Formats: sequence, C-alpha cells, structure tokens
Amino acid sequence: MGANAYPAENSGRDTGSRLQPPHARLAEEAPHQCPPRETPASHPAADATPDADHDSSEAWDDGLIARRVTEATVAALAVERASAFEAPGRDPGSPPAPLAYDGPLRSRLDALRELVGLSRTRLDSRTLAGAGRVLDEAAARRRLSGRHTVVAIAGATGSGKSQLFNTLAGVAISETGVRRPTTAAPIACSWSDGAAGLIDRLGIPGRQRRRPLQSPEAEAQLRGLVLVDLPDHDSAAVQHREQVDRILKLVDAVIWVVDPEKYADAVLHERYLRPMAGHAEVMFVVLNQVDRLPGEAADQVLDDLRRLLDEDGIALGEYGEPGATVLALSALTGQGIGELREALGQFVAERGAPARRVAADMDAAAAELRPVYANGRRTGLSEQAREEFATRLAESVGATAAGEAAERAWLRNANRACGTPWLRLWRWYQDRGEPHTGRLPVRAQADEEATARQRVEQAVRTVSERASAGLPAPWAQAVREAAARGSQGLSEALDALAERSGLPSGRLPRPGWWPAAVLVQASMTLLQVVGGLWLVGQIVGVMAPNLGVPVLLMLCGIVGGPLVEWGCRMAARGPARRYGQDAERQLREAAANCGRARVLDPVAAELLRYQEVREQYGRVVRTGAGAGAGVGAGVG
Repeated sequence: MGANAYPAENSGRDTGSRLQPPHARLAEEAPHQCPPRETPASHPAADATPDADHDSSEAWDDGLIARRVTEATVAALAVERASAFEAPGRDPGSPPAPLAYDGPLRSRLDALRELVGLSRTRLDSRTLAGAGRVLDEAAARRRLSGRHTVVAIAGATGSGKSQLFNTLAGVAISETGVRRPTTAAPIACSWSDGAAGLIDRLGIPGRQRRRPLQSPEAEAQLRGLVLVDLPDHDSAAVQHREQVDRILKLVDAVIWVVDPEKYADAVLHERYLRPMAGHAEVMFVVLNQVDRLPGEAADQVLDDLRRLLDEDGIALGEYGEPGATVLALSALTGQGIGELREALGQFVAERGAPARRVAADMDAAAAELRPVYANGRRTGLSEQAREEFATRLAESVGATAAGEAAERAWLRNANRACGTPWLRLWRWYQDRGEPHTGRLPVRAQADEEATARQRVEQAVRTVSERASAGLPAPWAQAVREAAARGSQGLSEALDALAERSGLPSGRLPRPGWWPAAVLVQASMTLLQVVGGLWLVGQIVGVMAPNLGVPVLLMLCGIVGGPLVEWGCRMAARGPARRYGQDAERQLREAAANCGRARVLDPVAAELLRYQEVREQYGRVVRTGAGAGAGVGAGVG
C-alpha cells in the first residue's frame, strides 16, 4: 500500500469514523514532500541454495520481485547467517527449542483446564468455547519454537501497512499501490530459520513466505522475528476480513498501523482495539504517514490517538509501565523507523510475547466467564435454613401430634395399671370395640395427605430458593434441579416413615415406682373385698355382728383406690411428657434425615461443586489471590 496513494473518491471524508480527526484536513492539504520510493527490483535471497541450518519444511518463494545474485554472494550470506543465527553448541539441523511457560502461567492454565473439566456437565459448550480455544492454542504454541516471536502488521485500507512491512524487511515483499485492497493474502517474513511450524500454524502457504534483506545489523537486531503482513481489516472482500480475524487470534503480537485520516475509525476501535484492550502488552500502535502533517500537527494527532486508546481501555506503555507502544513514523520517508526497529528488537529479544499473549487470552476468557462463576456474595445453606426445612418436614409427618399421642398412650397405660379394678373394667368395656395396636395413628384422610404433600413441596421449594440465591444462573439452575430430583417420592417416603416410627408394639417402659403403686392399689382393692365379705358374713349370720370394722375397711379401700390412682396420674405426667417428647424427637430426626439424604445432600453437592469451580476460577484470573472469597462455607 503506498503511503501517498489514495483514491480520489475517499479524499476528505471517512464514512466509518466515529469522530472527525482534528487534523484530517491538514493531512489532505499538506503536500507530499517526498516522491514515491522506487520499488526495489529484486530480493537478495532469491534463488539461494538451501543453507545447512534451513528447515526443509519451509518453502520460501520470492516470486517475481526477487533479484538474482551471484553464487559468491549466496555462499557468503549462507556462512554469515549460519554464524549469526546458530546458538553456541547448537546442532544446526536440530529442531528449534519449544516454548516454555513459567510457573504462574502453567498454574493458571492447569486451573483453567480443571475449571473447564468441572463445568462441562453444568455449562453449555458455547459458554466454554472461548476457554477451550485458549487451552488449545496455548498447547499448540507451546509445542513450537520459543526462539521466535510472531508479529502481525494490521491496518485499514490505505494506512500504509504494506509499505511499513517492506521498509522493515528492507525489500519490497508485499505489493503496494493504489488498487484497493492491495494485500489479498497474508505474507510472512522471518529473520531467522526454524519458524516453519509457526508459519504453518497461521496457514500461510510456502509461496507467501519471504526473507528480509540480509544485513548483519538488521538480523542481529530483529533475530527471532516473524513478521506477517495481513490483508486490510476493512476490506470489501469478506474472505480478507476472515483471514485477519483468524490470524489475529494466533500471532504473539500485533502492530496496528493507522493514518492521520482514519486513526479514529469506528470499525478499528469497536471491532478490534476495544475488545483487545487486555492485550496491550503485546500491541504496537503506529501512526503512519506523519510526513503528510505540517508543523506540530503530528504531535496533536498522536496525542488524540493516545486519548482514543485510553478511552478504549488500552494501557499505554509509558514511564516504564507495561502497556501498548505508541509511535509516530513515516514508512515513506523513514522517519521513526529506527525507533520502531529498536522497540521491536527489544520486544523480540525478551522472548516473553508468546507467554504474555496466552496470559492476555486467559484474562479475556476469564472476563467472559465471570458471569457464570463470580457472584460477589456468600452462597450456601445457613443453619437456620436447614432447621426450617427439617421443621417443615416434621410438620408434614405430624411429629408434634405423634408426640402428644405417645404421651397420651403412656398416661393411658399408667391409668390402666394403677387404676381401680372397677374403673379399669369400665374402660375395658368402652375400649373393647376399638383396635389396640399400640402404634401411632396413621393419617388416612385425603385432605390431610394433600395438606402434608403441599407442605413437603413448599419446604423443598423454599430450601432450593435459598440455596440458589445469589448463584450464577447455570449453578442456580443445577441446585434447583438437584432439589427437584430429590423431592420426587419424598412425600411417600415420609408417610412410610411415619407409619414405621410409631409406639413399640410391646409393653411401654415403666418407672421404678410403678410396681409399688400397683401393689398399693391392689391392697386398696383387697380392703374393699375383705370388708365386703365381712359384711356379707354378718348378714347371713356366719360372723358375729360388728359393723364398724368392715365398714372402715371398705371405706379405706373405696377412698384409697381413687387416691392412689390420682397420685399415680400426677406422678406419671413427667415420664409421659418425656416419653412423648422422645417420640416426637425421633420422628423429627427421622424426617430430617430423610430430607437430608434426598434433598439437602444433593443440593450441598452442587454447592460444593460450585465452590470448587469458583476456587479454580480464582486461580485463573490474574488477581486470583482471594478471588475465591465470597463462597459460603455453609454448604454441608
């Protein structure tokens, strides 16, 4: 793309801009001080025989723009490249050393892999697609050369990115001109051998691979650089934009080339720069064609570009802070090219761009996943919620009524044992028509069963709502589904539990004073019998008349029997109450255990699973220290 070649119909307007650059008019009115550079007619590496250290899988083809050189020049360049590129002690034919990630980045990748594995059954594949792509691309990049850094040059139509590409390479590799779009396919240029695998990963064929102008100074400065010239990101051809989007996801860094007319283009900022704000550390933003701006206009446009980048959320690498490098240059006149070369050389020499790119991709994936993992509040089931759930289940099985029935049964048994024979005979006559099972009454009425079922459903619904409160939508749905599955058949299980948890079929427990009370009651009955027989004997003349003694014995028996019964009844209230409370407690515990096994345990399992993935998510994000906070501990 020529820096001074613009279609006449595009001059003076920018239909895609979100704001009018303050010096666009100055750029139009400024005369071109320098004539177009003469396109070099050849490439110094053309028709060169393969070097000893050249990767056999790389098929370099300089095409028609290459120039032929003498065999002596080729041999000299081969010796010079071998001595410059090969590390001491390294076998020229050996494959390049793979990329190595540092400990923190490996830990984050492991945490992301664990996070995706734990979430596959809870989240749909589309939600996890971004994280899966980051893992795949990180693994693919790790297997390739760690000595090379792949940098893409991207820009809009007419920004001059291809001319900048040629200027950095020192030879006309990428075609420039007034035809739009000029760059139809990505072109790769490598400053050292061993980068074939990286270029293959980008899908760039051998005919689109080039070598830069061979010079010891340039090779020493940019050794390890793989530069890729991309098609225009605003090209009218859809396949060009698709290639740009695909390759931008695979390169280690990117140089965005903008011009004074379209540096504020909405497509650039909204589609690329703003979404890639987290990749500022592997980003260069170059204001090209500053030779078209008169006076201090270049500084003003550059300041306005920095302002737009700041609005996009892109950190600027100024004053020693990590961030994007912003430069102003002219690929046509060479102004600022040396500064860009120096910045690129230092950037490539650090060999940290691939890891920083992976880390930035993980940050973007973590930010995308934040709504499904982070909730900012404690979650779980409180002790109060669990107690209320158990209380509702106890009410549904009638635990209170069962306890009262057990208390009445104990008192009735005490009355039968300690009551007077005449009252016991009367009660036997009244109760002989009633079945005596010694068990709790079973709820048989349809309305009572319906009411109990509604109570159970309400209890499950309440506990699931409390457990899922504050959870991200997928995990809240998983908690509700676990509670719903556990509630199936819960009412029937509680009914069967109520039937089994009745009074024992054998004799009820008796306190220690019970035999003495029975003996006293029997004595009172014996006094009545003796007194009565004595009176009968006197009446029939068998015994001598003496009314005082037999009457006294009968009165003692008649009065003493009810007194003993009343005393036993008073003494039996305490044991009967405790017996009823024990029966109620046992039924409550049985209902609570049934509800815990069927509902609370599955819900707690989902909450624990969420807590685990939340902790893994905290390890994935860069500010992972304490990121797992906010997950409640009350999930058991």
